[in-house]
Amino acid sequence: MDHDAGERLDYLSAATERLLATTASLTDAMVREPSLLPGWTRGHVLSHLARNADGLINLLRWADTGTQIPMYRSAPARDADIEAGAGRAAAELTADVRDSAAALAERAASLPAAAWMVPVRTLSGGSFPARGILAHRLREVEIHHVDLAAGYAPGDWPQAFVAATLPEVASSLAGRPDTPACCILPDGIDNGFWIGPEEYGPVPVMVAGGACDLLAWLLGRGGGRGLRVTPEGRLPTLPGWQ
Repeated sequence: MDHDAGERLDYLSAATERLLATTASLTDAMVREPSLLPGWTRGHVLSHLARNADGLINLLRWADTGTQIPMYRSAPARDADIEAGAGRAAAELTADVRDSAAALAERAASLPAAAWMVPVRTLSGGSFPARGILAHRLREVEIHHVDLAAGYAPGDWPQAFVAATLPEVASSLAGRPDTPACCILPDGIDNGFWIGPEEYGPVPVMVAGGACDLLAWLLGRGGGRGLRVTPEGRLPTLPGWQ
């Protein structure tokens, strides 16, 4: 494994430990309560995280062997697996998240350096080098940890995660016709990020604030508290984050 992959794996390990500390505090009743995701309980979120790890292991196998192994059999199969596991007891859900994460880390640690550059593909996304798998997993762990609504909030995200993820999320919203045209301006940073269509009005909307608050808003995990809109008005309405 190359040095960069080892560093990313360290970040992921720390995030996973924080997640597992939260899941260990959940009771059977609590995992059946609603999460922050519409229609999903906390059990659904944990079941998804476990199956996501399994799917990413498939992509690591693809990178290692050169044989195309899909992340999931299909979208319906993915959804069915999440639903099937959502109603389990808290201890079983926690063990599933822990064991699947450990299996992912073990597979990643054994991947040859050259394999990290092999193109792979998620269920709905485009092709990307396998080195992006760990960043994908880190986003899943950090964002869905917040979705558990169990004490971990966007303000608990590590600064390094926010700094790396904000431009990635903003970039994914650039050029999209379903996204309002505006400029994202993190405090203390000279250059902002344009999102939405390429065409802007004569007075472009600027949304400024702390990087963490901006990221939470872009991800639909924050109501925009502390953000400043210029010209003065309401925050633009964003599409749901996928």
